[in-house]
Amino acid sequence: MQFAPYISFLAVMAALTLAACQNIAPVTQVPVRYHGVQTRLLDNDLVQFPVTLSGAKSAERVARYAECAAAQYTLIRGFGFARHVRTRIGQQADRLSADAVYKISRSLPQGTKTIDAEVVADACARDNIPVV
Repeated sequence: MQFAPYISFLAVMAALTLAACQNIAPVTQVPVRYHGVQTRLLDNDLVQFPVTLSGAKSAERVARYAECAAAQYTLIRGFGFARHVRTRIGQQADRLSADAVYKISRSLPQGTKTIDAEVVADACARDNIPVV
């Protein structure tokens, strides 16, 4: 009889596990939709990228979308690098938006938040993130 408490515990856990399995609803995943990029030249080398997407669960996803836009725009302008200045994230209903500003340059700028535009643009293409 010394095992009676353990057997009761295991029986309760088994019953709870079976009950939990019966109530599992199928998970439907909402696809991420990219709603476009705008580019606004603030100065010769300072560019603003407002972007919007829906279906994403994290602010990191919309910030990455803006980074991808910045990388592609940097290449289009004939530059190789960009330095992240700031990103503001917002949400309205199911849409996330980012308002990012980058400083583009031909050589690697000073700072800790720099990107190699070609490397980032290639990664964005592999991840199917649209760009400018």
